[in-house]
Amino acid sequence: MMVMNVDETNIDNLNNNNEEEAEPSAENGSQPLLDLPLLENIKLTISYDGTDYHGWQRQPGRVTIQGRLEEVLMRIVGEKISLQAAGRTDAGVHALGQVANFRANCRLSEAELLRALNAMLPFDIRILKVERVPANFQARKSARSKVYRYRIKTSPILSPFDYRYVLHYPYPLDVQAMEEAAWRFEREADFSAFSSGQYPNPVRKIFYSRLENLGEELVYTVEANGFLRYMVRTIVGTLIMVGRGRLKPEDIDDLFRQKKRTLSSPSAPARGLCLVRVIY
Repeated sequence: MMVMNVDETNIDNLNNNNEEEAEPSAENGSQPLLDLPLLENIKLTISYDGTDYHGWQRQPGRVTIQGRLEEVLMRIVGEKISLQAAGRTDAGVHALGQVANFRANCRLSEAELLRALNAMLPFDIRILKVERVPANFQARKSARSKVYRYRIKTSPILSPFDYRYVLHYPYPLDVQAMEEAAWRFEREADFSAFSSGQYPNPVRKIFYSRLENLGEELVYTVEANGFLRYMVRTIVGTLIMVGRGRLKPEDIDDLFRQKKRTLSSPSAPARGLCLVRVIY
């Protein structure tokens, strides 16, 4: 197999120092410390259609999920908010169960905050649950694993109700070979061959990797302790290469050994990908 480095190939085209001042001491006759309220840690479970957004992460001059949420939260609680998400989904990627947390002085109950958020957010972003959680909870660092799903429609005609959420691929595919290749990703390994960019630690552990044949729809589900950028979409692109006969299932092991992104691992379009849930 000839190896060529690529940045991104789309299946669609087959797509100050910090000095602290000493606090005055009550023992020395100074004023006592102010009894300031502790910031509450609030967890949000979020669902969104990522089609019209430049991904999760806040970006200057661009509309993002994080940006929209922080704007609305600031209007509700009256202070600047910094949301920390379990994972930063890319532009066009969707979520059924994204999780984020923030710290603030919020006088609203969980139910009141839930209603206020959904009343002020656009209809393609919904808050499913609001919870006050322990101070040590962090949406990303506390997560044990994340589950993603990718949908491929193989029907001759794509329903207008599906086009934002699936990859339409109405061409012959060896689904049995794709199913065999899918489980070969269940491992703890260096996933550099299936990602974009370089990482100090590219090792991730995939607990579950399966392709399910539902007739005119193929559904790929993957659970891992973490994901590199474009990792799921590149795995799906690789599975499609297997389905087209460009790769054999056993070639997956060779790609892991090479540890380099190649033309054998193109990236599938973002619209078919969805963050299903985060497991804590």
